[in-house]
Amino acid sequence: MTQRRWIPALVLALAAATLAGCSTTRVVEGEVQSFSTLAAVPTPATYRIERLPSQQAPSFDTIATLAEQSLARAGLQRDDAAPRLLVQLGVQADAVPRYDPFRPYGPYGPGPWGKGGWYGRGWGVHGLWRFGEPTPLHRRAVSIVMRDASTQAVVYETSAVHEDVWVSDPAVYGVLFDAALHGFPKPPQGARQVRLPLMPPSP
Repeated sequence: MTQRRWIPALVLALAAATLAGCSTTRVVEGEVQSFSTLAAVPTPATYRIERLPSQQAPSFDTIATLAEQSLARAGLQRDDAAPRLLVQLGVQADAVPRYDPFRPYGPYGPGPWGKGGWYGRGWGVHGLWRFGEPTPLHRRAVSIVMRDASTQAVVYETSAVHEDVWVSDPAVYGVLFDAALHGFPKPPQGARQVRLPLMPPSP
């Protein structure tokens, strides 16, 4: 009887811990690369987003809004009539397979059931369902290209990439736009890691 009594209590404790973890602020770590020819924020600090043909759908509006909010935090103001900068956005979403370094041949080792056998070709129960394989990573990436509106010369180019086992679309794109614009208009040279919080949605 004693054992049966503590099992429900353990289940409730685990559930409470899970809910508490979900309410905490997550941190998004983005790999950022930026290139700039700007010495200072342009004057006037105005821009217009130029959408590509593939970005004309209403579904892209949310992404554009997140980018506009990040651009505003970077000190830029949208002005479609008189822009100093022309901005092009890029977004990407895909999954990246993740392999266990301690089991390079899969859970069944080399041979007919391992890599190069039925497992490698996707046959059999394990090959079909991928039992025992690590959870794939969700990959999200953004890019921003800024051109001088009068000369069409590219003056700023930046990108941010994030990979993790969890994903929060579309909010994660806003964090990545912030990461990509970190240090604008004179960002550090070379690749760098930028960690920014992903705030939980308001109740």
